[in-house]
Amino acid sequence: MPLLCARIIYNVGTSSVFILLYLTMLFLILDAGRLIHLVPSTFMKLSAVGTLTVLGIMIAVFAYGNWHYYQKKRVQIDLRSDKSLDKPLKLVMISDLHIGYHNTKKDLAHWVDLINEEAPDYILIAGDIIDVSVKPVLEENMSAEFKRLRAPVYACLGNHDYYAGEPNSERFYRESGIQLLRDQSVTLNGKLVIIGRDDRTNPKRKSVSKLVENIDQEKFKILLDHQPYHLELAEKAGVDFQFSGHTHYGQVWPVSWIEDALYEKAYGRYQRGNTQYYVTSGIGIWGGKFRIGTQSEYVVCTIR
Repeated sequence: MPLLCARIIYNVGTSSVFILLYLTMLFLILDAGRLIHLVPSTFMKLSAVGTLTVLGIMIAVFAYGNWHYYQKKRVQIDLRSDKSLDKPLKLVMISDLHIGYHNTKKDLAHWVDLINEEAPDYILIAGDIIDVSVKPVLEENMSAEFKRLRAPVYACLGNHDYYAGEPNSERFYRESGIQLLRDQSVTLNGKLVIIGRDDRTNPKRKSVSKLVENIDQEKFKILLDHQPYHLELAEKAGVDFQFSGHTHYGQVWPVSWIEDALYEKAYGRYQRGNTQYYVTSGIGIWGGKFRIGTQSEYVVCTIR
């Protein structure tokens, strides 16, 4: 199937999920209004005014949601540590790019420009670089955009990277100049340790305590773990900072409320003991390009 046709089918199919959700909520509100006599019955039955009103509301909501998706928010985090660092380190951290049929090479090029403008020391990606297939990623030669990044890139796998085929994702990471950490760690500047945990899709991945057992406790430890489950594990293992994604914070309200109920922390900054966390809503998105009540973001972190 030509890439353009596949892209149209993907976008229409996934966007319909969100449109149907909002149509359901809107009709529930209108029906409730009818029952308490705030909305006349004539508005609900064979009404051109009612039809045009519903259509207008839906177009306005989703036009806003699409516009808001493209407004990438810069989130600044300052981390202070009593552990020795030769100098302050600047990191750009992102997650959930979901490049493929809907997030295209043009989208990725813009994100790369935003990251390069920050002039970071290192770039960290907490998984889900690829959406569901490597085919559109390879056809558009998206690895060329990653190669424009002007700092070393370290990443862990996400569940969608597994959906795209784990060997395919690994190969793409290598071709893009991204150092993939699968239950591995790397020491930078002799002071900073980046630990990449394999996604929980892999039931045989190592525990957090196993990943840190041979790491000098005097070094500042950052854990990349795509899905923010069991945050207490990083605290018990003495991790200084954990960066996760996966939730998208629901992408649209009120799904974000469901996310809040499912996760200890579904979005934003958090702390347990001496361990700090940030769960990002992601720079990209799954499915329809709509952000309603949430934001697409990239995180700029300075460690002092």
